[in-house]
Amino acid sequence: MTESGAVTAGARHAPSGGVRDEAAVLLAVGAVILGLLPWLATGLRLPLQNLWLLPTAPEDMPLVLLPFSQYSLVLIFAVLVVGAAVAGVVTRSLRNRLSRRGRMLLFGIVPALQLIAIVQTAVAVRSGLAETGQAAVYLAALVGVSALSVLIGMLCQTLIAVAPRAGALLGLTIAAVAASSWIGGFLQPFTLYGPDWLLPVVGLIAWVAPLLTGLAIAWTGVSSPGRVVAALASLIVVWVAPAAITGVSSAAGSRVLASDPAAMIEYALQVFASALLTPELALRPIVATVLVAAIGLAARWTIRRRRARPSATP
Repeated sequence: MTESGAVTAGARHAPSGGVRDEAAVLLAVGAVILGLLPWLATGLRLPLQNLWLLPTAPEDMPLVLLPFSQYSLVLIFAVLVVGAAVAGVVTRSLRNRLSRRGRMLLFGIVPALQLIAIVQTAVAVRSGLAETGQAAVYLAALVGVSALSVLIGMLCQTLIAVAPRAGALLGLTIAAVAASSWIGGFLQPFTLYGPDWLLPVVGLIAWVAPLLTGLAIAWTGVSSPGRVVAALASLIVVWVAPAAITGVSSAAGSRVLASDPAAMIEYALQVFASALLTPELALRPIVATVLVAAIGLAARWTIRRRRARPSATP
């Protein structure tokens, strides 16, 4: 290969002053690991299973890459979506420094690693479950929730990375909801065995999604009809998503309903409707999001006005 050919090939892998493809691989792996951090902090021991074949001590449960349990559905969603969202933010931030191949590596490696985590965990759980139909349905439900979370994460990553700001706002809003559960999962082990002062901190987790969504709206702006529609859609997500999470976690965490899927779904819908339509629960995240967005938009307008103001002549 000639010297000019080598330079051209190198340019395809890393734009001038850009990020090499090898670094893009490391960024993708880092994003997945960051998403899994709340689960990594627990030591990766599979939670005790109600349908486990043999009595097993907690410290003897297998090591798995995802917290497969009916009590951890929200955490599974959070760790997978947050990892993908982080990759989306990285891709958008470095879009002028990544080669086309580097961007494709980020888009491909993140879901591939997450699917590997699902397979590894499913195999480990399957090896220890009782040979019953209920156990098969249980495992299939966990795999389904995990796969759906990967798809939602891919949507978030794509919207954040390459969509116009209105589309990116929707991806960031979904990521904000997941981030609230991500932080909750990260703090949960410390609240069980940590100091008492940490408990009030946990109470602030509910405000994470409104705060991040409000900041995302301020970043996006409302200068076009598309951005206004995206902002309104984000408010709907902030309103509906916490109610849906409450309904799912309440129903899935009930051992009484574990053997009756129909009753579990009915109970989840009841809790969802109650959380969605109770004013003191529904209005707080919406109001908080609007306030943060308004403050952010006002600050953004002030900064732009100051920059546009001509400097005083001496």
